[in-house]
Amino acid sequence: MAETLITVTPTAQDYLRDLLAKQSSPGIGVRIFVERPGTPHAECCMAYCPEGEQEANDVRLDYEGFHAWIDGSSVRYLEDAVIDYKKDSMGGQLTFRAPKSRVPELSDDASLEERINYVLYSEINPGLAAHGGNVQLLELTEDNVAILEFGGGCQGCSAVDMTLKSGVEKTLKERLPELTAVRDKTDHSMTENAYYK
Repeated sequence: MAETLITVTPTAQDYLRDLLAKQSSPGIGVRIFVERPGTPHAECCMAYCPEGEQEANDVRLDYEGFHAWIDGSSVRYLEDAVIDYKKDSMGGQLTFRAPKSRVPELSDDASLEERINYVLYSEINPGLAAHGGNVQLLELTEDNVAILEFGGGCQGCSAVDMTLKSGVEKTLKERLPELTAVRDKTDHSMTENAYYK
């Protein structure tokens, strides 16, 4: 299934094969995953993955001379992804294009973190954008407290407490009753872009 999702070009395969061959770790592969998937801040990542360090839900892809582990929860965000390697005057560069990595999507088994991001980017941020603002999830604690950070016109805005309490927190808790609290971790002493000062 994942084989059809990600295209690793022949030049990228050559590069990765050479890179992995230089590691003094038998059976080492790469692990491919998306950080903050389904948000405008999504980032495609690749890391060394020594034998036995893959996660239980990872999907293994075998290539000639090496293998890759795809993070199970990132698979749907990596559909149509292309990993390529182009030589240039500085040696070369590995590029990673994943057009669906930033598209909010919820599956039936979506984690609370994915559901928070979905509500933030599909419902809350479009409203904040009218004031040049945005909010993102920094962390979800073990006891289901969402730690948020405001940016753009919301940072340093005198109305941010009202925005947080009557807008963001109310919406998140209505949609996701398992959330216990919503906290703001933004440094609001920076007021240069604030919508209301």
